[in-house]
Amino acid sequence: MTETIQIGEISIQVTRKAIKNVHLSVHPPDGRVTLVAPSATRLDVARAYVISKLVWIRQQQQKLRGQARETPRRFIERESHHIWGRRHLMTIKHAHAKPCVRLDHKRITLTVRPGADAKKRAEVIHEWHKSLLHEIVPAIIKKWQPKLKVHVSSYFLQRMKTKWGSCNHKAGHIRLNTELVKKPKDLLEYVIVHEMAHLLEPTHSERFITILQKHYPSWREARAELNELPLSAEAWRG
Repeated sequence: MTETIQIGEISIQVTRKAIKNVHLSVHPPDGRVTLVAPSATRLDVARAYVISKLVWIRQQQQKLRGQARETPRRFIERESHHIWGRRHLMTIKHAHAKPCVRLDHKRITLTVRPGADAKKRAEVIHEWHKSLLHEIVPAIIKKWQPKLKVHVSSYFLQRMKTKWGSCNHKAGHIRLNTELVKKPKDLLEYVIVHEMAHLLEPTHSERFITILQKHYPSWREARAELNELPLSAEAWRG
């Protein structure tokens, strides 16, 4: 059961779980605050803990408010697009042929049929994004399966509004956000490892943290970097 603590203008969602330590989080992009506490924690004790952390909470919220936010893409000439953490300028070409995308070290060349609107251009780019991810995701999964001693039965790529990835523990599936193609490849690897670790432990429990810490010691730095990069025009929580 989730309860809410209100302290001034700040609402904190409190969830109790079978864990040993308290986890206080401020989530992008809007600074939503959550507290996960041990099962026996009284609400007044949780409130006192939050009050002791108010300065930190406000600092994190201020940091998020100042974070860069990516404006909606229009897929036009000389528009900026990021691939694997690097900025490229878009060039538009027209041809009576199947749409295609070509990437070099400074430029993304999008070739579409004459009259293709922004929606069609967006669809072509999204399919290209998925193809780039399909080129490297299987190798990352293959690398980490023996390390974690898990088996990923399949993976899926899709637009996700609130998460970088998700895991179906019972089916052995992981899902990855196609926006990850815009981030450095090491952050994609972190998200994949995170979701694969959920095949061992489905919740964000102490055991899950221990697994991540053992196999991916820099996970906190990777998570922080992922959340500090420019946000998409859509609302992100994960």
